[in-house]
Amino acid sequence: MKLRNIVFSTAALLAISSTAFAQFQNAEKAVDYRKSVFTVMGTHFARIGAVVKGEASYNKEDVAKNAAIVTMMSTLPWQAFGPGTEGGHAKSEIWSDNAKFKSAAEKMQLAVADLNKAAQSGDLDAIKKTFGAAGQACKSCHDDFKKK
Repeated sequence: MKLRNIVFSTAALLAISSTAFAQFQNAEKAVDYRKSVFTVMGTHFARIGAVVKGEASYNKEDVAKNAAIVTMMSTLPWQAFGPGTEGGHAKSEIWSDNAKFKSAAEKMQLAVADLNKAAQSGDLDAIKKTFGAAGQACKSCHDDFKKK
């Protein structure tokens, strides 16, 4: 039963991935898509940051919702970095050192997943700690792969 679920899940993921890649044969659309995704992520991440910095009051439900959005959005932009989608603020190293780029993306996704877990628990100290780690993962990727 588990093998069957894995096979069906893999087939569905491949179908979605190939469809998503086909959407981005036009580099301009890929750039617009990933900019939009990162803008939404940044907006919700900043809302958590305001709480972490003491600029906004802590509301467990709001932080949890924002962290869930960041986590979900963190899975989306990578399909818009395929071959032929160069442009925007993306450095050429994304395509020339794609393994390093994918590793950085995975680290960021794990860091925001940890932030989401902390936010869902409501532990403000854990939120602060994981927010810092997530922010560092984002910054590291920006430093290596985003044009200034």
